[in-house]
Amino acid sequence: MTAENTTTGSGPGSGPAFALGGLHHVQLSIPAGGEDACRAFWGDVLGLAEVEKPPVLAARGGCWFRGGGIEVHLGVEEDFRPARRAHPGILVTGIRALAERLESRGTAVTWDDDFPGYTRFHTSDGLGNRLEFLEPSPR
Repeated sequence: MTAENTTTGSGPGSGPAFALGGLHHVQLSIPAGGEDACRAFWGDVLGLAEVEKPPVLAARGGCWFRGGGIEVHLGVEEDFRPARRAHPGILVTGIRALAERLESRGTAVTWDDDFPGYTRFHTSDGLGNRLEFLEPSPR
């Protein structure tokens, strides 16, 4: 999704004009040694391709995945606690098929109809991080 927000640089303390260009990636924390659980969820279940990390970053652990217009970076955090409230909202086509795939592989989904214009559910990755999947509702 590309942002249409351009700042013109007018007003006190403003600088040069800029435009937001979209979201490159989202990062979620994982515990040390959590890479295999990430590969099972993000790679095997969701079908994203693992991206090779630059060597200087690979030394820190974690892993990156990309596909379908999204990129997820999973970084090792010493005092890992899963994100239970903060979450990425991931657009999807075929949300019911995705929910069935997750459930068939032992991942619970919780449907939520409180967001007008979208069909959505919440779930978690194999490490407890909250995820939201949304599909625009037909008009």
